[in-house]
Amino acid sequence: MGKYLKSVVAPQIPPQLHNAFMAAVEEGNIRTMQNKSMAANPVPTPGAILLGDAFNMRHPLTGGGMTVALSDIVLLRNLLRPLRDLSDATALCNYLEAFYTLRKPVSSTINTLAGALYKVFCASPDPAKQEMREACFDYLSLGGICSYGPVSLLSGLNPRPLHLFLHFFAVAIYGVGRLMLPFPSPQRMWLGARLILSASSIIFPIIKGEGVRQMFFPATVPAFYRSPPLH
Repeated sequence: MGKYLKSVVAPQIPPQLHNAFMAAVEEGNIRTMQNKSMAANPVPTPGAILLGDAFNMRHPLTGGGMTVALSDIVLLRNLLRPLRDLSDATALCNYLEAFYTLRKPVSSTINTLAGALYKVFCASPDPAKQEMREACFDYLSLGGICSYGPVSLLSGLNPRPLHLFLHFFAVAIYGVGRLMLPFPSPQRMWLGARLILSASSIIFPIIKGEGVRQMFFPATVPAFYRSPPLH
């Protein structure tokens, strides 16, 4: 880490900070922060509600944490807007169980995308993952829906988990198609099969952690239809 900071980071530091930066590196007390993910497991508690990273974390690769947090705030505001009395904590807690289901389209899309991209782009000697990385870049460079589709998912403008699922496997299938050209040799076919298997092993555990029903069929969850308490 020290060598990297000296050779790569130090030349980019403003001259006014360079000496202080190098002195800090020489001391060797380099702190690192671990990347963590935490699924949104609802814990309805009368009188309290968790938001932001205290409730739900995803890999910071895509920088989607603030998007999810602000989306949650807007959703919570809309749920609280029709209420005129917040004194009945138990009734309010029961009503706000809808929040945990209604937030899923945005949060699960961004969470799944962040986790999947990290798994794809993290260093790995697996040739299938290397092909997946190259296919991802080439897929985005195709333009059109292959470009603005993933970007709209990444930015939270298209909170549809099904679209994410389709784009993810479109990348995998595109990668297999590249392997089959100009001639589908047995080795290339085997690598293509491993690519599909690798893609499946990446995204399906993430989807399972988010909750298949809540992610793709939120309208089937009873809490989806909670109405404001009457006072």
